[in-house]
Amino acid sequence: MDFSLSPDQESFLAKVTAFARDRVAPAAARIDESAEYPRALVKEAAALGLGGVTVSRDAGGSGREYLTYAMAIEIVAQASATLSVILTVNKSLMAEPHAQCGSDAHKERWLKPLMTGQAIGAFALSEANAGSDAANQQTVAHQDGDGWVINGTKVWVANGEVADVAIVFACTEPGARARGISAFVVPLDTPGITRRPTDSLGVRGLGCHDLEMRNVRVGADALLGEIGRGFKLAMRALEGGRIAIAAQALGLGQAALEEALAYARRREVFGQSIGNFQAVQFQLADLATDLQAARVLMWRAADAHDRNPRVIVEAAMAKLQASEAAHRAADRAMQILASEGYRRGSTVERLFRDVRAAEIYQGTSEVQRMIIAEHLLDRRR
Repeated sequence: MDFSLSPDQESFLAKVTAFARDRVAPAAARIDESAEYPRALVKEAAALGLGGVTVSRDAGGSGREYLTYAMAIEIVAQASATLSVILTVNKSLMAEPHAQCGSDAHKERWLKPLMTGQAIGAFALSEANAGSDAANQQTVAHQDGDGWVINGTKVWVANGEVADVAIVFACTEPGARARGISAFVVPLDTPGITRRPTDSLGVRGLGCHDLEMRNVRVGADALLGEIGRGFKLAMRALEGGRIAIAAQALGLGQAALEEALAYARRREVFGQSIGNFQAVQFQLADLATDLQAARVLMWRAADAHDRNPRVIVEAAMAKLQASEAAHRAADRAMQILASEGYRRGSTVERLFRDVRAAEIYQGTSEVQRMIIAEHLLDRRR
């Protein structure tokens, strides 16, 4: 499997690197401290082509490979976890489903604005009792005349603070679980929607809100894809999203490793830098190896996404390994920096808080293990 880059890919990623270094990194601490949604940076990222990076050129996107997208997200995440997650939600969970399943009207109304950063999207799947068990949807939609009425509450909706539109998943056939879930494109200025802010340990500025929907009326054209096929749409979107979260986690893990390396070079004890001690050297070597192994899994999953209709296991493995390797990197970096890393406001302290979310959102580590185990057991029957 060849992961070498073409001159065009190298040029694109060089632009992303410059953007992350010059525009994103200087704002990362401020975003974390204020929890302010970085809308201006979202538009700048979209102007580079990150909003529709894998959407076909025919549909107005950049038409790039998923591998290029994943590499770009890792670069952005190394500067800011918050911006990288915003971009993955807007692209993997919003623009891609619109491009793949949307009607001409959906594409005309939302696809281009989502890709250019003129509109922000949200993916409203999770509920208080429908997180890991996403098929247990309590939000319901029933037909009323020539439209639909939606009632329910979604939780931890990333981008929810500022989103213009959301894909809302609701039960349209009670008792059918996954086979009875449909997806709806819902403008978030529709009457009956209340946004309620949440606060989080890390990835601050992501604009996570709960969405309460009471008698929200949408037209028949709000249905995205076929009735009863919403769960499959969500799972396909999450496969791409999990690859992107793997990339995001790797960016955080790499940033933590870089902080630890820099500190190991400059910090002196007993007349020499701590990087001369094997106790530190071995930790750094293990972290670098751990992250690179996860990176290859992520690259493989991204490459497979372009070649196959489903990448359920590849995406699960990539997210599991990358998120946990990145957590280990942030934890060990804090140990190496000791009190300097534990200090509130240090880069490592922010990375430590940010990286923890990667093991939770878009499917916990336990969910990824369940997916992988089910695949293994099926193969061995």
